[in-house]
Parts: sequence; structure tokens; C-alpha cells
Amino acid sequence: MYTYDQYDQTLVDERVAQFRDQTQRYLDGQISDEEFLPLRLQNGLYVQRLAPMLRIAIPYGLLSSRQVRKLAEISRRFDKGYVHFTTRQNIQLNWPQLEEVPDILAELASVQMHAIQTSGNCIRNTTTDQFAGVAVDEIEDPRPWCEIIRQWSTFHPEFAFLPRKFKIAVCGSEEDRAAFLLHDIGIQLVKNDRGETGFHIYVGGGLGRTPVIASSIREFLPQKHLLTYLDAILRVYNRYGNRDNKYKARIKILVKAWTPEVFAQRVESEWQQIIAGDKDGLGELTGREIERVKTCFTLPNYKIVDQAEADAQLAALAQDNIPFARWLSRNVRDQKQPGYSAVTLSLKPAGVAPGDVTDRQLEKIADLADQFSFGELRSTHNQNIVLADVLKSDLFDLWQLAKADGLATPNIGTINDIICCPGGDYCSLANAKSIPVAEAIQRKFEDLDYVYDLGDLELNISGCMNACGHHHVGHIGILGVDKKGEEWYQIQIGGSASKQAALAKVLGPSLSRDAVVEGIEKLLDVYIEHRQPEETFLATYQRIGMDKFKERVYAEHS
Repeated sequence: MYTYDQYDQTLVDERVAQFRDQTQRYLDGQISDEEFLPLRLQNGLYVQRLAPMLRIAIPYGLLSSRQVRKLAEISRRFDKGYVHFTTRQNIQLNWPQLEEVPDILAELASVQMHAIQTSGNCIRNTTTDQFAGVAVDEIEDPRPWCEIIRQWSTFHPEFAFLPRKFKIAVCGSEEDRAAFLLHDIGIQLVKNDRGETGFHIYVGGGLGRTPVIASSIREFLPQKHLLTYLDAILRVYNRYGNRDNKYKARIKILVKAWTPEVFAQRVESEWQQIIAGDKDGLGELTGREIERVKTCFTLPNYKIVDQAEADAQLAALAQDNIPFARWLSRNVRDQKQPGYSAVTLSLKPAGVAPGDVTDRQLEKIADLADQFSFGELRSTHNQNIVLADVLKSDLFDLWQLAKADGLATPNIGTINDIICCPGGDYCSLANAKSIPVAEAIQRKFEDLDYVYDLGDLELNISGCMNACGHHHVGHIGILGVDKKGEEWYQIQIGGSASKQAALAKVLGPSLSRDAVVEGIEKLLDVYIEHRQPEETFLATYQRIGMDKFKERVYAEHS
């Protein structure tokens, strides 16, 4: 993984000192709330319903075991002994004290971590596939490109105060596990006719109040031009984005208003001006610089493994142990490196807020990473943890250890692998609570035979229209809404965050919290009655349409 050089460390240390001084002056009354707002936001600090919230950056989701142990220590010392993993692969602390935040940032800096640009109207954490570097369907490892973008975007003076927050995702595989079509900029690694790797650029995606799927603006961009082209996109947005209305300030609104074709033309014109003004090509990425960054992501020293023998041993263990077999089928996937697997540790056991992990579990995860995964781990878009590079011969031992610490729930990709925002329990913006709804669904559908029979099914919950739980792209999405001070829930179906991205459609009138689980159960009954062999919930919905689902859920009210 990428390791700070002295320049990186100095920047982060100086930012900690700067924010410590700003915080003290604010506490002393020398800085107003209005003046402190942008300062705290660009250091990841929010004011939530009950306490401040600090969002910690995890660039493209990659963590070392040393960093995880530090997060465990911080959560014990400065918070309530747990952290929350988000859909941007970051971590949040929900209970820090404002006066102690500079101390937290100093502790993070000691292990090459920070909270810079995890909030505010700037370029946020660049995300990617949790299986980057080991995925069978990978065109090229996207992590070096994410790191190049991180270095370009962090403290970029021109883009520190954009019209609105800005998110970038990079996809390096055939399957989209980064949801790149739902980002302000989505970058897909592709190969041209000469076999050269470049980038297909998409712009204008995003969820929130106005969900939009990104539009293609350039089908092939050579590698050396990545940063100058990103500069062009951001300059056009920075100049013409709506700064008068935050609900119309995202780049997706500008792209939609202009049309993707016109936006692409404006970017092309801006890009040509940048290139023309760069006589010495200083803005271009050199082959030497690209290779320098790539060397930070070299593969570990893999053992030579007899793949057939390893698979046979696993099959024998699975035959004798049904719980292990279930875990293998749901939480483990082959890598492109023979004899190795990538394991997803589920952070979604019933009764626990999705994405929450205790300090003790963090330490156990760090131990597992050291023992089985070369000391590295990855956070995922779906609020779980991945250990890559696990020998197949070690999977049974890993499973037993993970199970003992509540990290081996075999539910990845099922209805119980819920994406869920903190909702009204924490967030001051939420209209309704998300966590109790997620728990009720998990407890209702705890029969694993039934859950596995349903197959792959993505259920996402958001507590408000800001869509932090990505309800718009769930196969089933749940949105908390306020009705005269009471919490109700709108059901949507048919969304997808894949390369065939689709926005879910509203099923009908919102339901009370007590009726949500029954409503989901009725949706699943329709699916089971009408599905064809091996057909997923989403495929069945796409084939039969909305009406049968709607009729069943609202039958008693008709």
C-alpha cells in the first residue's frame, strides 16, 4: 500500500497543528460559528444530532493492521468504543468531544491517516473496488490511479471551495463494484484497439434529492492526460455550477441542464486551452511517475499452490461442515492468483447497526489481517471488510477465528447484507431512523435456507433524501420520510448500482415503521411466485414490472 514520504507527513502534521489552533480560538470565542464551519468541515468534523461526528479518510478503502489498531485505540480513548464504516469506504466516530478532535487527528497522523477533505465542498475520498489487485475480471489494478488522483486533489488550491461536494470513483474491472456511474466523475479503465490502457470518463452521476446516472463524455482518454482532463472538468464545474441554491449545485444538475453533449464540448475546449498553455507538458503524467506510484502496490510474495488440491481439500471440509460451506459460498471468492481467496468479513450480524464495529473487533480484524492477509485489509462500498490474499488452506482456520468474534455471518450479497445510513439515531438531517428498520428486517429473515433461496438481493436504507444509504439503487430501497412529525417509509424497487445502473421507482404510498417488514415480505412473495429458474429479484422485477408487486403490498387498502 502507499506509504507517506516526508512531504506527505509534513503536510498532515501541519494541518493538525493548524486545526488545533483554529479549534482553540473557536472555543475561546475568537472565531464565530460561521467562520469555524468551513474550517471544521474540511477537517471532517460535523455537528450531528447528539454530538460531533468525525469522518476519517480511508483512501480507496485500503488499511494496514497498524492503522486499524490505532482506530481501535482512538475509539476507546476518545469515543464510545466503536466505529462506523460508510459507503465511501471511510470511518466515522459518532461521539468525539470537540476539544479533543485535534488530539484525535494527531493520533491519526502518527499512522499516516487524516480526516482532510472528508467533508466540505471539495473533492472527497476517491473510491474503488474492494477486490482491486486480486479480482479475476480486472483489466488493471485501479489503486495506483486512485492514489494519483488523491495526491492531485488533496489541498488542490483551485478546487477547495467548489459549488458543492464532489466524488470520484475508479473501476478497473469488468463488473462494477465501485458504483462509478453514480459519481460526479466515474472513471472506467478500458483498452483501445492497440491494447493500450486508458480511461472512459463519465460525468454527472449522483443520488440525493435528484438521482442521476452519469453520462459518458469521453470514451478513451490516454493515461498521460488524466490529471489535465480532470482539471478541465473541475474548472468548468467550478465556473458554471450553481452557487445560489445548494440543491441545484451538484455537477449532475449542470450536465443535465446543458446536456452531456454540450458539457463534453465545454470540457474539451477547456482541456485544449490547458494543453496549449502547458508548453513543457508539466501537467502530463509521465511513464516514470505512473510506475513510481504503481510500485507502491506490488503484490505480496505468494506461495506456489496446487489449485486443484486446495479446492479438493476445501470441498471435503465443506461437505462435513454446513456452516462453513455457507460461509464459503457467500463470503469467499477466488482471486486471480492461484490458491488464494478474498474473504469478506460481514459487519451485518442481526442486532448490530450495519457497518458498526467495536474496538475489540477492530483489534481482532487487525490480528486476522496479520495472520492471513499480509497485514492489509479493505473497507467496502457495502460497509463490510475484505481480507485479500488468503491461502485457501487457511480459510477454515480464518472462519473459525472470525466466527468467534462475530465477523463471519454468511450473508454477503443477501437481503440481510443491508446498506444503511446512521439515520435519525445520529444524523441531524434524517427524517426517520434507519437502524431499527434494518434490524427488524434482519430478524424477520433470519432463516438462512430462505435467505439463500432468495439469491442475490440488495436492500438499501436511507433516513432522508440525501441518500447516504443509496436507497435509489437498491433492488429494494427504503427511504425514511416525515409525515407531520411521524416517521414513515417509502418503498422503492428496481434499482441497481452495476454497469447496468438503474434508479429504483417508488412503489406507492409510504408505510408506517410497523408495516415495513410486512411490505418487504409481500414483495418477496411476489418474486418467489413469478421468478424463473435462477432469476434474481431484480431480473424478475425487470421482466414482470411494478404492478404485481404494488397490488400485493397495498391489497388490503384497495
